Amino acid sequence: AGKTTIMRIICGILSQNMGAMRINGIDFSEKREELQGLIGYLPQEFGTYENMTAREFLDYIAMLKRIRSREERAKTVMRVLAQVHLAENADQKIGSFSGGMKQRMGIALTLLHLPRILVVDEPTAGLDPRERIRFRNLLVELSRERIVIFSTHIIEDISSSCNRLAVLSRGRLAYLGNPREMTEAVRGRVWQFLTDDEGFEHARTNLRIVHHMRVGDRIRIRCLAENAPVPDAEMAQPTLEDAYLWLLDHGHTRVIKTNAQEREMSPAVEEKDGGES
Repeated sequence: AGKTTIMRIICGILSQNMGAMRINGIDFSEKREELQGLIGYLPQEFGTYENMTAREFLDYIAMLKRIRSREERAKTVMRVLAQVHLAENADQKIGSFSGGMKQRMGIALTLLHLPRILVVDEPTAGLDPRERIRFRNLLVELSRERIVIFSTHIIEDISSSCNRLAVLSRGRLAYLGNPREMTEAVRGRVWQFLTDDEGFEHARTNLRIVHHMRVGDRIRIRCLAENAPVPDAEMAQPTLEDAYLWLLDHGHTRVIKTNAQEREMSPAVEEKDGGES
């Protein structure tokens, strides 16, 4: 979909070959150094010295960032560890950290220079459910004082964390707006019904099935359709996942608001199941 590519463009690691990237209306290419200083970036993979403690490693990185006063470094290190809820683990070796704790260490690294914009690429990939929820909540906490931009293919992370989202489908912008509005757009198109094995085979061929579950000798199907797919189908409460699948399948034109202006854009989705958020 191009998520990592666009994250790297935002951070100035890559240069785009078309269009422009602006922060507060300022062209990034004209004020690259100044604007890069506002951004903290946590890539999908980053390195640490696992034989060092969290405190030692952050102190070392703070020195590289030219925080020369030992006292100031100590305060800064403990401040960022507290922000990512690792203060109690300050003297624990990084090699003993769980995957989620290492991700939080990565956030601590980016917070050393107080970024106004935090860019995080696939932060919850590979984390267990508990660590994913904890990390998600951390990003919401950090967003109180700065802009947080993160990419993910896990829709649950978006619905519980974001007030604005963009859906990319094969490198093209398919949607930009509010998650709630995106969910509401599919209301009346989500259906649930029970069927037998033969009916399931027919539904699998002809309907967009979101999920199904066996209930006794029957199968409960949740699907997307303009109209009731069978006479006894019941309308279901839509979710962001439903809206996401509907958007990729149908590619309806979305109103995208940029700088208080509205312009119509057609996502022109040519292939199914290719989008990411």
